[in-house]
Amino acid sequence: MALSARPQPRQRGLETAEKVRKAALRLFATSGYAAVSMRDIATQVGVQPGALYNHFPTKQHILKDLMLSHMADLLAAWDTADFPDETDPIERFVRFHIRYHLERADEVFIAYMELRSLDAENFAIVEAERRRYETVLAEILSEGAASGRYHIDNAKVTTRAIIAMLTGIPAWYRPGGDLSKEEIETLYLNMVRKSIARETNDNPGNPDTGDRMA
Repeated sequence: MALSARPQPRQRGLETAEKVRKAALRLFATSGYAAVSMRDIATQVGVQPGALYNHFPTKQHILKDLMLSHMADLLAAWDTADFPDETDPIERFVRFHIRYHLERADEVFIAYMELRSLDAENFAIVEAERRRYETVLAEILSEGAASGRYHIDNAKVTTRAIIAMLTGIPAWYRPGGDLSKEEIETLYLNMVRKSIARETNDNPGNPDTGDRMA
C-alpha cells in the first residue's frame, strides 16, 4: 500500500508551531511584545486565533520559548565554535559573540530588551540560562587574571560590562556601512583588551588617554 505524501498531524503541528515562533519573532522585534496580540500573531501565520492555543497557551509562553531557544542555540554554537588552537580565549569569545549576534538581530533584541516583559517565574528560568553563558566569559577572565594575563578587579562586573557592550552592536550596525564586521570585531576586541590589560609599572592606574580618540 502506497504511503500518503500528506503531512501527518504531528508533523503539521510542529510546522505550525515553528511558523508561530517566526511570526512572533518578527512582530515582537518590530512592534514590541506589549503591542502584539495573539490575534496579530495568528493573522501573520494565517490561522484562526484559537489555533495558536494548541501550541502556546499564552503570549508569555511564546516569549519564553523564543528566549530559551536563543540561549540554547547560543550555548550550542559556542561549544562548537571553530577557532585556531592558539587563539587567545578572550579573542575567541569576543569574535564569537559579535559574529553570532550580528547574524541574529531580532533574536538579540528580544532576548535582551524584552526581559522586562517576562513574569517572575519565566524570568528566573531564562536568567539561569543567561548566567550559564556569562559563566563562559567569567571563567576566561578569572583564569586569565590568575595566570597574570589580565587585570580584573571584579570578574562578575567585568563579565556583564563586556557582554553588554558587545551585545549593543546589532542596535547600530548596518551592512554596507563604514566598517566591516571584521573591523568591528577588531575594534571591540582592542577595547576589551585595554579594559583588562595589566597595569604597567611606568604609570599604574593612570592610562594615557591623551589624543588617542581618532
